[in-house]
Amino acid sequence: VQLQASGGGLVQAGGSLRLSCAASGLSFSTYNMDWFRQVPGKEREFVAAISRNGANKYYADSVKGRFTISRDNAKNTVYLQMNSLKPEDTAVYFCNAYRALSYWGQGTLVTVSS
Repeated sequence: VQLQASGGGLVQAGGSLRLSCAASGLSFSTYNMDWFRQVPGKEREFVAAISRNGANKYYADSVKGRFTISRDNAKNTVYLQMNSLKPEDTAVYFCNAYRALSYWGQGTLVTVSS
């Protein structure tokens, strides 16, 4: 199983980024997907989750109204649209596929400058 996250980078506060996570080696449409983020020295924290068919979405309070999670099961890809970015959103972002087991991608760095 591979989860390849991409789309991170450096952006000014108030800007936007779109993260992608391409999955392979698993039956993508049968997995719930989520995004977590981690700042060095801190615990990994939940950002957003989406159900297998995309009907249900959940967000951390800190990103609600600014971030949108979506998925394209035909492309085996989950996305995270991040708008109105803040410096405190700076972190490595990881995608996760979970069912009975959980699989993690390698992470993509998002840096938001003030």
